[in-house]
Amino acid sequence: MNQYKLIAFDMDGTLLNSEKKISPETLASIHHAFAVGKEVVLSTGRCLPELQEYLSLIPELRYIVCTSGALVYDMKEKQAIYSNALAEETVKQIIEISQMEDVMLHFLTTESIVERDKVSHMQDYEMGIYQPMFQKTTRKVDDIAAYFLSHPSPIEKINIYHTDPEARSRTMNRLKKYPLELIFAESSSLECSSIGATKGNGLQKLCDHLHISMAEVIAVGDADNDLDVLGRAGLSIAMENANPNVRRLCKVTVADNDHNGCKEAIDHYLLRQQ
Repeated sequence: MNQYKLIAFDMDGTLLNSEKKISPETLASIHHAFAVGKEVVLSTGRCLPELQEYLSLIPELRYIVCTSGALVYDMKEKQAIYSNALAEETVKQIIEISQMEDVMLHFLTTESIVERDKVSHMQDYEMGIYQPMFQKTTRKVDDIAAYFLSHPSPIEKINIYHTDPEARSRTMNRLKKYPLELIFAESSSLECSSIGATKGNGLQKLCDHLHISMAEVIAVGDADNDLDVLGRAGLSIAMENANPNVRRLCKVTVADNDHNGCKEAIDHYLLRQQ
């Protein structure tokens, strides 16, 4: 029997192709995996509102590790299995430091919150590919700092989108003294989460809930925010389009996200009989 019971997919650059779609071929393999009793999980930096268009395509999907592990959610029970939000004071510190650069702030919680005038200029922050999604799914406010101060609530993650990688590095250096998980994402984005809020820790919490060992898990990813979960999984799989850090860590490489690499991961590794 195959030792693997669960496969966890990153979304952007992994399960989603360059058009931000899940291919029909990959969807067919996902449905097959569920039909034979395997568990398929999303392990993503996105928050729940940013996943809605995909959830209808996979009605069997129950568990999501989202906002880079800050929230593990049970779709059937409509409740959190685990959460690890940023402290209110830490959010204020991030806002203050981010204002030292030309950035676009993005708060991820039960809503996806951004500043209204930044959405039309997302290409300036090297995030133009996400503009259609942001136009549809985000709450747009005039001043995100003022909004948070007047509507304090748990924030699972803050993304800081910069105009270039050098600005991102400066922000990261300024934030290093605070109790934060800081991860580079995309070409110039910095993800800020609470200590312990990682995809690996989130998936571990889910496995504990399901009484599954991490040795029985496959993780698939392409970027630095996947390194923690890839390092913990029983089998780590890199996409062909993965960055060098991911490629070095992983035991296996599959085709890129435009050529059904995730289908390959399911068919050849999750469903392979041993």
